[in-house]
Amino acid sequence: MLAPVSRLASAERASSGAPEALLVLHHGRGADERDLLALGDQLDPNRRLYVVAPRAPMTVPGWPGYHWYAVPRVGYPDPATFRAAYRALAMLHDQLWERLGISPARTVLGGFSMGAVMSYALALAADRPPPAGVLAFSGFVPTVEGWRAELERRRDSRVFIAHGRRDGTIPVQFARQARDFLSGAELEVEYHESDAGHSIELEALAAATAWLERVLTAG
Repeated sequence: MLAPVSRLASAERASSGAPEALLVLHHGRGADERDLLALGDQLDPNRRLYVVAPRAPMTVPGWPGYHWYAVPRVGYPDPATFRAAYRALAMLHDQLWERLGISPARTVLGGFSMGAVMSYALALAADRPPPAGVLAFSGFVPTVEGWRAELERRRDSRVFIAHGRRDGTIPVQFARQARDFLSGAELEVEYHESDAGHSIELEALAAATAWLERVLTAG
């Protein structure tokens, strides 16, 4: 029986040689697969990594771009749309590992805003393999029916969190909660908080680039 195929569109940036690892970047609310692809060049200037940026499956009337799930309340994704996106991303990640011959242990899942939420969700779930790391810009660990984090097997997964204190979309308290939740379970967390709004600041990007280098060198 053939495995189901994810129908998510994606953009890809190849490494300059044989890829040393995989970086999957999940865009934020109302964007598309091209939004974070260029971030791969900034995070990996030497092109050591294979970079993939998927497109979220949902469109919302009155909103531009694509969405990973509906938002009844910040921090609490709509369960049905969240589950659909989760399943599609899980299939896509599985296909990438098989096609590229790169293991989850050599993969970093990253994203901005809603895309950071999906990175946490796929990286921390009990039914998914632990990745090398999670790169979370302006996101949160979701609270949603049918999903739970399983951290016991993830103590080798490293986490980078960057968030702005002036973020009016996802308040910084969500980042602090994620930091405390993950570090309390003995995951290695690098945390950056600034006076930024809902954006990726250059200082955070520089710190993330250095963090990514350390994670993949250690792995």
